[in-house]
Amino acid sequence: MKIKVLIVDDSALIRSVMSEIIGSQPDMEVVGVAPDPLVARDLIKQTNPDVLTLDVEMPKMDGLDFLEKLMRLRPMPVVMVSSLTERGSEITMRALELGAVDFVTKPKLSIQSGMLEYTELIADKIRAASKARIRPRTIHASDGDKGITSLPLVKNPLTSSEKLIIVGASTGGTEAIKNFLVQMPSDCPGILITQHMPEGFTRSFAKRLDGLCKISVSEAVGGERVLPGHAYIAPGHSHLLLARSGANYVTQLDDGPPVNRHRPSVDVLFRSAATYAGKNAVGVILTGMGKDGANGMLEMKNAGAHNFAQDEATCVVFGMPREAIAVGAAHEIGPLNELPSMVLHYLALHGSRALRV
Repeated sequence: MKIKVLIVDDSALIRSVMSEIIGSQPDMEVVGVAPDPLVARDLIKQTNPDVLTLDVEMPKMDGLDFLEKLMRLRPMPVVMVSSLTERGSEITMRALELGAVDFVTKPKLSIQSGMLEYTELIADKIRAASKARIRPRTIHASDGDKGITSLPLVKNPLTSSEKLIIVGASTGGTEAIKNFLVQMPSDCPGILITQHMPEGFTRSFAKRLDGLCKISVSEAVGGERVLPGHAYIAPGHSHLLLARSGANYVTQLDDGPPVNRHRPSVDVLFRSAATYAGKNAVGVILTGMGKDGANGMLEMKNAGAHNFAQDEATCVVFGMPREAIAVGAAHEIGPLNELPSMVLHYLALHGSRALRV
């Protein structure tokens, strides 16, 4: 059966272009288009779509207000269509917190030709969304972090600053990474993160996380020393790699070609961790579509790293963790809410090994 898609956007041009993109896919069909959420509400009842594409800023009812009501009353996969602006990125981060599966960005110039260039990307995101696990939202996202506290400090005095936590994620990953990082204590090892996300959005993502976590979270700029209690997120324009400068770990950025169709790529980060950290690294692969990270995580394992994968039940899309598990790269598999304690428990037991390498 074809994936049924409902398009909601106040721009007639975007509705037309999105209809053309989706209609060109053999496994998709457009079941309706709506200029605003009020029309969309009736069309949802009539067409029962599998996926909704939703503009961020619209008349009559704001896209975020509509999304919040939708996820509470009639949860379904939603892909946001966002403008590539600072305001657009802030609103998009909020939409992901409210339950949107993913987002695509409108080009700044030549919208029609630009959107058509995104055909494959848009189609992939809709396919991923159609397979996503959507859970009813019973609370406001602004209240969502209440009751989540960081785990106790790593009490092993032999835990070395040589230890690192290396994280990769894609679809559904913004919320998964948030849930992982808010539990990290202020003395945790340095953390490097690659999340598939376009340029302009990673900075907003890092800023939002920095305000929620006990650790410091920032967008990597390249060349900075990797410190305990800090997390560095790959910028949307470059691969993030781990490197060495003398006795210190440092970040490195690379604007080379996409790997597995992604830049930043999880495989690129994981492979650099295998090369420069070896058994001092702990790998974590979270929700996401595709296989980016699986082979890199296997290289980490072969280099002595200990790896964790998010389980199927708690993934929005069980793609990347499944591929990592399938190639034998993961040592342990666990639900998202338990992964931080699993990682810290491992570090507490094995942190002293870093002193003997």
